Amino acid sequence: MRLIGNLLWLIVVGLASAITWVLLGLVWCITIVGIPFGLQCFKMGGLVLVPFGKTVNGNFAAHPIANLIWFIFGGFALALVYFLIGLIICITIVGIPFGLQCFKLAKLGAFPFGAHIG
Repeated sequence: MRLIGNLLWLIVVGLASAITWVLLGLVWCITIVGIPFGLQCFKMGGLVLVPFGKTVNGNFAAHPIANLIWFIFGGFALALVYFLIGLIICITIVGIPFGLQCFKLAKLGAFPFGAHIG
């Protein structure tokens, strides 16, 4: 099931979303100050590519200042969008697994610093 879910996700959303995250990460990495934020964009790009079968273990306390800056300047909006998309997708029974992946992305999108993807 993981393979089927990842293939469907990859075709419908994953590839375009991952490319967007990688390009955003490259833009962030242009400046020295933005490199940590760019690395988090690469982390999101990796998870967005094939999210089924991966877990996100968040640790906000590891980097609270960086997480707070991320949350204020985009993390809140990102998490809210992924959460709302997850709610909409979960309306149908077939969409529930994809909605759950959106909730996982919302968790990582809100506070990516210190989070481990396993």
